Amino acid sequence: MAKTFETTRRAALLGAAGALAAPAALRAQGQVRLTLGHGAAPGNPRAVAAERMAAQLKEKSNGRIEMRVAGSAQLGDDAAMLTALRTGTLDMSVNSQGASSAVLPELAALGLPFLFPRAASAYRVVDGPIGEELAQRFEKVGLTALGWWDNGIRHTTNSKRPINRPEDLRGLKIRTPPDPTTIDIFQALGAATQQLNFNELYVALQQGVVDGQENPLANIHSAKLFEVNRFISLTGHKWECNPFLASRIAWGRLRPEDKRLVQEAAKEAEAHQRALSQEIDAKLLGEFRANQAVSVNEVDQAPFRTATASVYEKWEARPFGDFVKRLRAAATAGA
Repeated sequence: MAKTFETTRRAALLGAAGALAAPAALRAQGQVRLTLGHGAAPGNPRAVAAERMAAQLKEKSNGRIEMRVAGSAQLGDDAAMLTALRTGTLDMSVNSQGASSAVLPELAALGLPFLFPRAASAYRVVDGPIGEELAQRFEKVGLTALGWWDNGIRHTTNSKRPINRPEDLRGLKIRTPPDPTTIDIFQALGAATQQLNFNELYVALQQGVVDGQENPLANIHSAKLFEVNRFISLTGHKWECNPFLASRIAWGRLRPEDKRLVQEAAKEAEAHQRALSQEIDAKLLGEFRANQAVSVNEVDQAPFRTATASVYEKWEARPFGDFVKRLRAAATAGA
């Protein structure tokens, strides 16, 4: 019995790791098996686009490349998946900007307050020299960047009151991801911040562990956060990406033609995910406004910009301050 259990356990672990560690017979036939992990809930643009990528990759390779998608943090939270990427036990992850910035601190600068007025402005920057520079920096820490998916313009929700002015945040406990710019923004606005895993957030809001949180409308909807946070304030305080990262170890095992197919499928999935994010954002705003159980309010951003100006000073004083200045210049050029 022990031997049977151990065999089953090892098989399960190999399945979770995914990987390119396929049997020799499969490799000889050119078969490739990949695993992509992410933390988004079903129906989220990230989840939909990842499944679409898997289907297209299988089709384009005539069934030779199979990619398993493990969503909803099945393989652990974003930090755990990053560790698995760097050790080569996970192939790919559409991760979070906050967790990834622990590996590459410069990435968090994309979320500086009010840097991008709209998602399209952010796409233009990350698809240009700034994105190329970030990709080069990721290579140095064992990760290959395959794209920059959209985690949306972010807004604030809470269970206490509408947020119309920075003063309205004072005294509130706001959950943030482990993202240093988000923490800096809300502390500059007078809120107390607390870091919790996203999959723990609904219960934390329900039980009053925290009063509120910040996320794009798609995440607020797919995780049903509006059920426990009725006040949705359209602060639009920052944009975040979902970096699509591959393990450099796993990536190195792929043949050149397979890398090309994966890159093409990843690029198509990125475009689909971004389009979905924009469509869903507009649709959900209408739904939230029509929902009598939810209160949605517009925000005059001017006082919020003034209150968070110190965040820029802080980040430009960091060791990678020159990168922050180049990023600001690139964002301003297309504003």
